[in-house]
Amino acid sequence: MKKVLFVATVTSHILGFHIPYLKWFKEQGYEVHVASNGDVPIEFCDKHYNLPFERFPFKKNNIVTYKKLKKIINENKYEIIHCQTPVGGVLARLAARKARKNGTKVMYTAHGFHFFKGASIKNWLIYYPVEKIMAHYTDCLITINKEDYEFAKKHLKAKRIELVHGVGVDKEKFKIKMTEKEKTELRKNLGIKKDDFVIIYPAELSKRKNQGMLLKSIALLKKQGYNNIKVLLPGKDSMNGLYKQMSKDLDIEKEIMFLGYRKDIPKLLKIANIAVSTSRQEGLPVNIMEAMMSEKPIVATNCRGNADLIENCVEIDDVEEFTKRIEEKIKMKTNKEKYNMEEYELDKILKQMKEIYNGDIQ
Repeated sequence: MKKVLFVATVTSHILGFHIPYLKWFKEQGYEVHVASNGDVPIEFCDKHYNLPFERFPFKKNNIVTYKKLKKIINENKYEIIHCQTPVGGVLARLAARKARKNGTKVMYTAHGFHFFKGASIKNWLIYYPVEKIMAHYTDCLITINKEDYEFAKKHLKAKRIELVHGVGVDKEKFKIKMTEKEKTELRKNLGIKKDDFVIIYPAELSKRKNQGMLLKSIALLKKQGYNNIKVLLPGKDSMNGLYKQMSKDLDIEKEIMFLGYRKDIPKLLKIANIAVSTSRQEGLPVNIMEAMMSEKPIVATNCRGNADLIENCVEIDDVEEFTKRIEEKIKMKTNKEKYNMEEYELDKILKQMKEIYNGDIQ
């Protein structure tokens, strides 16, 4: 039986973005394997190798992982290996060098290079040389935004370079209908009043996602007399409570709702008036695409990825302009905005990926 291997640093990445692709390979008669860190059941996966990947490149566990991954790849003789995430991508491509000589096709999806316009010199010094070398061991490099695609075409020597608009958003998830009673009940459970203006930013709490900029904007709006704002921040806290403390220091802790990890983002979007992103760096942001699919007005920062999706973005850390844009949305009479989402829908992306897979398998 033909075999395919998906590799990512953490299992949550596979669960969040790649289940439809595992399913497609199963339907084509493949035995599907996954290598990642995290012992969680994975649908459509025949064999999961739980390996001790570390997110930071220079960790000892990554040497252990590389050796184990190399053994797995050499023993299984995969038809195709599709790797994700920076560390997962590097280790898989290094481990698959012998397998490539024997016909295995190796693909890597760059969910946003860590080197980009405006990135730190440190990022350029660490990640660019590595990716330049790894491109020589890549049969197909998939980029998900225009900046990365154009850069890769000019500077990286992968056999094939493709632009795919993300992993695809399942429009069916956002077709859910909620009655006014259900919306009221959800708002009530969250402590949101009928007349509150609800802002949502679903994202991991991190320096990269830059929620501190949003908190400063909310503090400014409160000083200007907007006392009925509620901000929903669903997402894992990777800042050890820093943003929670910041909300207290800015006297807006009643306005900010730290919700932790949530599985009901489509419902939360239904009760929100607008969606925002203050991110410093993106590949192609799923949270923005989901807000677009939900027809929400959006205020976003001008970073790679955001700017691929939204026009008239606000410069990063321009708190006054960001505040002004939110104020404009508050004064709008409608909380709906139409977007052309066809090219970002899961069905279309899946079709494009099938063509890429078939091209590499043949």
